[in-house]
Amino acid sequence: MLFAAGVFCLAAIAGFLLRSEYEKEQLSEEHIVLKSDKVRKDHRILFLSDLHNHEFGENNQKLLETIDRISPELILVGGDMLVSKGSADTMVPLSLFEKLADRYPVICGNGNHENRMCWQPEVYGKQYEEYRDGLKNLGVKVLENTTELFGQDLAVTGIDLEYPYYKKFHREELTRERIEKKVGKAEREPFQILLCHSPLYFRGCRSWGADLTLSGHFHGGTIRLPVLGGVMTPQFQFFNPYCAGTFEQDGRYMIVSRGLGTHSINIRFNNKPQLVVVDLKRKT
Repeated sequence: MLFAAGVFCLAAIAGFLLRSEYEKEQLSEEHIVLKSDKVRKDHRILFLSDLHNHEFGENNQKLLETIDRISPELILVGGDMLVSKGSADTMVPLSLFEKLADRYPVICGNGNHENRMCWQPEVYGKQYEEYRDGLKNLGVKVLENTTELFGQDLAVTGIDLEYPYYKKFHREELTRERIEKKVGKAEREPFQILLCHSPLYFRGCRSWGADLTLSGHFHGGTIRLPVLGGVMTPQFQFFNPYCAGTFEQDGRYMIVSRGLGTHSINIRFNNKPQLVVVDLKRKT
């Protein structure tokens, strides 16, 4: 009896891991329609986040083909496109951005993995500056607590969060005042988008004036269960409601991507890598 139970458990674990390996290579798309009286024309925006050096096919060809089929007007990037854990390899994201920037306007914000290279210069030296300058040379707009206007009706701001905002316990609170001190006042007439890598600060982001906050960081909760949602974030928070999805409060929105890759916890179950497509439309 015990032997049979052990065999069953091993088979279940093996099946779970095989399913996870399969899911990590399966791209999914989520199309979200938002309407605003601030936009003068309809926009299709693609949001990418948390690639963590993953490649979908050789040289990310599968990912590129999917993006071309979506045909976005603008690509926004929410950070953590690489892995920095004692060392940082930027070849995969730079190769991807080279191809993307040749086809689309690309605006890029930072996540904790990019920012870690700034926090620990004794470990990473000038790697962040080299990576950032490499992106700029490709034509990518890199936001470091700055704002980029797109067209006549979109403003995109990227905020760099310091280490205390990513701590597992006793995190700093990101208030409107702190956001304003870092990036300045929100744009009022254009539709204001804020790239804020961690989704834990929706209150401060919407209070600051973000019409749409784009976040990632939690990888969809690693394992997703019906009704309960994401089980565990990479920061070991359990059943956090902000693991993934679209949230609205007082007419302001936050979209949290499930991301494209993994790193420390290399598991995805019922949680395929995600491309977020935002169709921003005029109110009629």
